[in-house]
Amino acid sequence: MWRLAKEFVAFLRQEKKWWLVPLFLLLLLLAAFVVFGSSSVLAPFMYPFM
Repeated sequence: MWRLAKEFVAFLRQEKKWWLVPLFLLLLLLAAFVVFGSSSVLAPFMYPFM
């Protein structure tokens, strides 16, 4: 897992594609909402945001 993250950062440095960082973070946030919103105690608190 850490190797993939290091490789991604190296790619961003080499290709100067820093605009991908907010997109990647947004996708991680969306994935966290899907995972925690589907089967969690936090689901009732997340409904107003979906």
